[in-house]
Amino acid sequence: MVLGAIVLTLVQAGIGMDVNLYVTVPARHPGAHPASYLSGSVHSVGWAIAHGTPSLAVHASLGLALVIVVVAIAVRDAAAAALPVIAWAILGALLVIGAGFNGASFLDFNDNLSSLIMTLLALGAIACYAIALFLLPATPQEAGRPGISGT
Repeated sequence: MVLGAIVLTLVQAGIGMDVNLYVTVPARHPGAHPASYLSGSVHSVGWAIAHGTPSLAVHASLGLALVIVVVAIAVRDAAAAALPVIAWAILGALLVIGAGFNGASFLDFNDNLSSLIMTLLALGAIACYAIALFLLPATPQEAGRPGISGT
């Protein structure tokens, strides 16, 4: 699952680069410049999925799916992994969720800084999951032995 999160985040970042370079989000759409950030963001993401360009719709949809995946990883690791793996998985999940909030903020306000922050958080999440993957035991039998790094 951790390797899957790395791959999905890399794919998401690649699609995000396409969106950043080739998609112009209109200044006026449902959710743009909201009085309430959360309700505006829900409308913006809904608009992006339903009416955005194909790459924007895929980027927004995959982002929502990625949040579900990383939360599932954090919950699963909390029950089955060593403390360092749990910590890196939770940090990775928080970074993915933060990237999602910045993506919604970009849709709401069309501010390039939100796009930059989204990218940096996604890269940080990839690093966290790479560290977690490294720390996972190589075999299930090694899971209970301290000091096994998964190499």
